[in-house]
Amino acid sequence: MKPITVFLSLLLFFTSCAQQENKKVKIPVADKQNPSPNEAVATFAEGCFWHSEIVFQSLQGVRDAVSGYAGGHAKNPDYEAVTTGSTGHAESVQVYYDPAKISYETLVRAFFASQDPTQLNRQGPDVGTQYRSVAFYRNEKEKEIIQAEINRLANAKIYNQKIVTEVVPFKIFYPAEEYHQEYISQHPENPYVQHVSIPDFIHFKTNFKGNYKL
Repeated sequence: MKPITVFLSLLLFFTSCAQQENKKVKIPVADKQNPSPNEAVATFAEGCFWHSEIVFQSLQGVRDAVSGYAGGHAKNPDYEAVTTGSTGHAESVQVYYDPAKISYETLVRAFFASQDPTQLNRQGPDVGTQYRSVAFYRNEKEKEIIQAEINRLANAKIYNQKIVTEVVPFKIFYPAEEYHQEYISQHPENPYVQHVSIPDFIHFKTNFKGNYKL
């Protein structure tokens, strides 16, 4: 066989294997109807918000993770503007959770476990300030929890490089367009979903010891 034919055959083989593996993964979706009486909110940015959505929604105690934009200066941004990097916003998720079922500490640990926090202004194949890592805090206690996890990871030498996650006060969150919400469950055939989002999610669930819904 000619080299190009061999390459294409291998590519098709591995693509087929990836698709078969992805079909085994149950994608968690939000519960839009049943907020708990004491529901709390947390906001994080860690690259593509499609990925962040299913990471947090997979955890027991999280009702919903809404994709959107935070951390910038532009008012009412849309996806096209955010992708230029000119708005200052990062793709983020607003996480609605029950503190009686899952702690903020657990959310923070999941946040760091589901990304590479040493990558500056990027996450995997997504490059730009809109994909930077940010932990937004609403009070000093949350700030302390975030910093404690950064210190723990640094002391444990989990990474060879310095953690570059921004730790900043929360100001405002803008929900993304409706077509971005629950994107992975709605578009499992998307090549990015098949080859980036779902493999990253599988890696997260394999390595993070949390209480999962599925």
